[in-house]
Amino acid sequence: MHPKELPQWAKDRVFERRGTHHIHSGFDPSKTALIVIDLQNSFMDENISVLSYIKNAVQIVPNVNRLAAALRDAGGMVYWIKGVTDDEVRKNWTVWLDMMKPEKRAQTAVLGPDSYESQLHSSLDIRDEDEVVVKRRFSAFLENSSDLHARLQARGIDTVLIAGTLTNICCESSARDAMMMNYKIIMVSDGTATHTDQEHLSSLTVMYTNFGDVMDTDMLISEMREERKVA
Repeated sequence: MHPKELPQWAKDRVFERRGTHHIHSGFDPSKTALIVIDLQNSFMDENISVLSYIKNAVQIVPNVNRLAAALRDAGGMVYWIKGVTDDEVRKNWTVWLDMMKPEKRAQTAVLGPDSYESQLHSSLDIRDEDEVVVKRRFSAFLENSSDLHARLQARGIDTVLIAGTLTNICCESSARDAMMMNYKIIMVSDGTATHTDQEHLSSLTVMYTNFGDVMDTDMLISEMREERKVA
C-alpha cells in the first residue's frame, strides 16, 4: 500500500492558513457520502487488465469496505462509481482518445457498459442500500459525466469522502470539481491508489493544501464515532 504521511511543509502551510490541521473534522456523517471511484476489474484483475493494472487498488479494498460499513452505520451513503467508454465518449471526448496511440485507443473499448472489465470488483462489499453510478469522464461531478451531483443534492449531502483509483486522475479530478461545486472534500489517504508512491503523495498534497482535507480510514471512522456521541 502507498505511504500516507504528508510532507511537513504541507502540514505547516495548512495550519498557518486555516488554524487547524483538519478543516473538515467534525463532519456530519448523515450528510456525508463515500464516493468510491473506478474499483473495476479493468484495473484490479491482473489476468485481464489491458488498460492499467493497479496493484495498490487491490490492497486498499479492506479499508474501503471498512469505511463504507462505518459510514452506513452512521447514517451516510455509499456510491460506487464505474467509468465506462461508450458511444457518447467516442463522439464527444475525442481529445482524450486522440491523445493515445491507435492501439491504446482501441483498448479503451473494453470498458463498454456491459463488459466484464467495466464491472465493479468482486471483493467490494456493495450493499442493497448503496448506489452505483456510471461516469463517462475522469470526474464524476461533471454534468456530462454522470448524475452523481443530482443524486447527492437530493439527499442533502454536503461532504464527500473520495476513495478508489487512480488517486491523481479520476479521484483527484472528482475531488477538485466537488470542492468547486461547494462540497467539503476529504481524500482517503489509505483508500486511494495509483501507479507509484510519488504520484499518490503528490496528489494528496495538492488536495490537502488547496482543495480540502486528507484523512486515513482510522481517523475518519473515529470522527464518525465522536460525532455520533455528540449527537
